[in-house]
Amino acid sequence: MSLILSSTSFPHKGTIALRQTCDGEDLSPQLVWSGVPANTQSLVLIVDDPDAPDPKAPKMTWVHWILYNISPDVHELPEGVADKALPEGTRQGLNDWRRTGYGGPCPPIGAHRYFHKLFALDALLPDLRLPSKAALEKAMQGHVLAHAELIGFYQRRVAVMR
Repeated sequence: MSLILSSTSFPHKGTIALRQTCDGEDLSPQLVWSGVPANTQSLVLIVDDPDAPDPKAPKMTWVHWILYNISPDVHELPEGVADKALPEGTRQGLNDWRRTGYGGPCPPIGAHRYFHKLFALDALLPDLRLPSKAALEKAMQGHVLAHAELIGFYQRRVAVMR
């Protein structure tokens, strides 16, 4: 069985709900997974946007959420999960707003892709002290047993004031 990541908040390659964006309530989506390998010691979740700032001319990948050391016994994160309600032992990294927690889609232009990536690791990572995505990925090297991806799209429909 392979690692599978899905959501009731939006379908794979579907539109992310307004309530999960900066134009809505900025709630993290509900995420559920299955197929965690038997020898998994921890899980990592990274949510990012490789289309920043403009999907027609991307210049960077914008990081929206980083969680690590999620217990392999956990199989779901509810919609709008608060920091204090994260599964016991879960640690956070810094997103590109330089804060912990979920930051929803807020693209300045065009339709962006949002990658929700779940990794099963054969190790429990040390306290990385609010790592960046790059620091977390470095710590994960050589420990990834399986990987799953859920992609959502979002484009803002903001009226221009004249």
